[in-house]
Amino acid sequence: MTSAERTLLFLDVDGPLIPFGSSCGHPQAAPADAPTSADQGNPLLNRLDPEVGARLMALNCRLVWATTWMEEANEVVAPLIGLPNLPVVQWPDTGSEEENPRGLHWKTRPVVEWADGRPFIWVDDEISAMDRLWVAAGHPGPSLLHHVAPAKGLEEADFCALASWLRAVVPT
Repeated sequence: MTSAERTLLFLDVDGPLIPFGSSCGHPQAAPADAPTSADQGNPLLNRLDPEVGARLMALNCRLVWATTWMEEANEVVAPLIGLPNLPVVQWPDTGSEEENPRGLHWKTRPVVEWADGRPFIWVDDEISAMDRLWVAAGHPGPSLLHHVAPAKGLEEADFCALASWLRAVVPT
């Protein structure tokens, strides 16, 4: 399978990579109030798990930022977790929310459009049942909309679920 054919993995930053809870669950991460030279003025960056990039790369998906951090995810987050520059989903101008059915996340349409029929995983802390229903009805390829607990961020169970779905859906 070529890199262009690989399953896409759309990745949010706030919640999945930067947990919101007081204990982020990453023992190797610095405490939230510990100053570092890499905090780029954002103390929550200390909650990033420096090993998560390697774990994401090991899934052998084509990683794509799906975050309001936009290009800043490449400039600030990627180097701290060991990821290369990734493509970035461009969000529509504000005001397009009125076009979405009630309860559909504003990211859902752009993610599906970006996937363009290819298999994809979307990792976010704001995915709802409406998003799953909408994607199932409108996306021709396999998809996994994986909700991450924002207080904890990506954990072992999340990586197991992603890997299990990939094994079941994507031929090796």
